[in-house]
Amino acid sequence: MTDATDAPYEAAIADADPADPADGVGAASRSNRIAPFAALGVAIVMLAFLVLLVGADPDDGLDDAETPLLGRPAPEATATDLRDGSFFDLSRRKGSWVVLNFFQSECRPCILEHPELIEFVDQQRALPADGAEFYSIAVGDTREAALGFFEERGGDWPVLFSDNDRFPIAFGVAAVPETWIIDPNGIVSARFISEVDAEGLSVTLQQLRERQR
Repeated sequence: MTDATDAPYEAAIADADPADPADGVGAASRSNRIAPFAALGVAIVMLAFLVLLVGADPDDGLDDAETPLLGRPAPEATATDLRDGSFFDLSRRKGSWVVLNFFQSECRPCILEHPELIEFVDQQRALPADGAEFYSIAVGDTREAALGFFEERGGDWPVLFSDNDRFPIAFGVAAVPETWIIDPNGIVSARFISEVDAEGLSVTLQQLRERQR
């Protein structure tokens, strides 16, 4: 169905005689009338684009997910370090930035993000003093499967395991991967419920550091 407002324009095109000079003059005249409106339209679009740029969030890090724990003290959580058998108590990590990554050995997204986590840990270790501590927490896994994941794919940071998944339950982790950032005061600063990458995680962490200075 043709819009009624378009019909006169279509008819004028159909009836025009290319050999008639008057038709050429008419077309030129119409073009001259349309040109200012076209320029105005372009100007409006560019102005709207500039407004969007000015109002955009300058943060280039990851988008975090909502949680009732955000901005509140991290839950009390303990686990065993599968590498050396030592006892881990999250509450004793105050004074340091702590990044927790919840994973499962057969989780495909966990496997895909693992090289990014290796890169992130290397970046943090290269920092003189501000580097974050990084821990992986097994979810719904056996001790053997959790350690086997790292033996196959690399990564030499602590791997935490808690009986009956007490540690992930304390954080309300329902699916993996999830990554959390805890500030030096023990406050939950960010939560991500999908794959993360080294650059985005590093940028987000740096933004959080700068906000506390």
